[in-house]
Amino acid sequence: MTTPQKLAQLRELGTATVYEAQGAKGALDQGMKPIDPTVRLAGPALTVDARPADNLILHHAVLQAKPGDVLVVDAKGFMEAGPWGDVLTLQAMKLGIAGLVINGCVRDANLIIDLKFPVFCRGLSIKGTGKNQPGKVNVPISIGDAVIRPGDIIVGDRDGLVVVAADEVDMAIEKSLVREEKEVKQREAIEAGTSNTVELLNLGDTLKRFGLV
Repeated sequence: MTTPQKLAQLRELGTATVYEAQGAKGALDQGMKPIDPTVRLAGPALTVDARPADNLILHHAVLQAKPGDVLVVDAKGFMEAGPWGDVLTLQAMKLGIAGLVINGCVRDANLIIDLKFPVFCRGLSIKGTGKNQPGKVNVPISIGDAVIRPGDIIVGDRDGLVVVAADEVDMAIEKSLVREEKEVKQREAIEAGTSNTVELLNLGDTLKRFGLV
């Protein structure tokens, strides 16, 4: 079971560490970034398959979410509409939703940032959307090369987003902590002047092979 404590650990460890620790997998593409770089996010995905330029399914999905869920929306990367804005943000916060990840755009960014609601998206668009097309909730979706299934854990910070399979959370945390401890020791060695990155990463032979030393 993914407890609040485990989510807090993943949020604190950060996306780069978790991504590398779980075998360099699960990263969403670099175009998905927070509108507020100070936010951090970790929570189970409530997945949404949405039609471009239509947000009918988002109004439905918000009401299906449990407190702590992250809405993860595949809006097909459409950049000429903002299907999420201030009204949906306020409702999501009222219901305890932890954040939004959308493969598309949002609008009303200043208010969303002021409200401290974590939103990760491809960009901003002031253009509105229709409310006419059906979609799907709680189905597997893909954003870039990453497949997100309902209940998978989404971790987000300034660097980007990574998905952790629901049944691999404990492993991801364990390996991330080991990696974090190793990197702390590396930083300490560099700060103390007792080592350098070539020595720490055993790059000497590779550099010699390329005639660089």
